[in-house]
Amino acid sequence: MALRYDCSSASGRSAGLSAAALAVRRGELVVLPTDTVYGIGADAFNLEAVDGLLRAKGRDRAMPSPVLVASSDALHDLVTDFPEQGWALVEAFWPGGLTLVARHRPTLDWDLGETHGTVAVRMPSHPVALDLLAETGPMAVSSANLTRQPSPQDCDAAQGMLGDSVAVYLDGGPTAAAVASSIVDLTGEVPILKRAGAISAERLLKVAPDLQEP
Repeated sequence: MALRYDCSSASGRSAGLSAAALAVRRGELVVLPTDTVYGIGADAFNLEAVDGLLRAKGRDRAMPSPVLVASSDALHDLVTDFPEQGWALVEAFWPGGLTLVARHRPTLDWDLGETHGTVAVRMPSHPVALDLLAETGPMAVSSANLTRQPSPQDCDAAQGMLGDSVAVYLDGGPTAAAVASSIVDLTGEVPILKRAGAISAERLLKVAPDLQEP
C-alpha cells in the first residue's frame, strides 16, 4: 500500500523525504511536487525502475522520461557537447520551468527509453523536489498522470490515477501553475524551441538569440 506524507509540516516533510529517498534506492516509484505539475519519479540509473515508471503511466519506450537534477553542476556528468547558449539558458532560468535536450554521455549506464542518444534535463525550483534530488541524485521524472490524462496539480489527482503503482507520495500542496516546462533542443547547430510552456519564447530569445521556433 502506498505511503503519503504531508510536506507542509517540518516533521511530515522530513519523514516523507526519508521514505521517498529509500524507495528510490529500492527501485520503487515516488510522486513529488515540482514547480510546474506533480511528477512520478524513479532512479534514473535503475533500468527496471524506469521501465516501471513508463508502465505506470501507460507510456511506451518511444516517449522516454526526462531527468530532473538538484544542481546545474550535474550537467557536467550527464551531457556532452553542451553549447554556450545552453549554459546561458541554465544561468537565466534554472531552477525553473525550462527543460533542455542535449546529447548524453555515451558512457552512462542508463536506459530512459528510445532517446537516440539524447536526454531532456531540468532543475525544478520546488524545495521538496530539490531536497529529494539532493538525496537521490538524478531521477527520471515524468508528469504524474496516466498517458493522455491531464497533468496533476495536486497530490490527490496524481494518487487517483497512479494508486499503488507508486510507493511514496509527497504532498506539497497545489502546484503554482498547470503549465508544463518549456523545452529547448540543444542537439543541433542552433537551439530549437520544441514546446512553449512556463518560459515564454520572448524571454528565451533574450538569452538565446539564435533560438528557432517550429
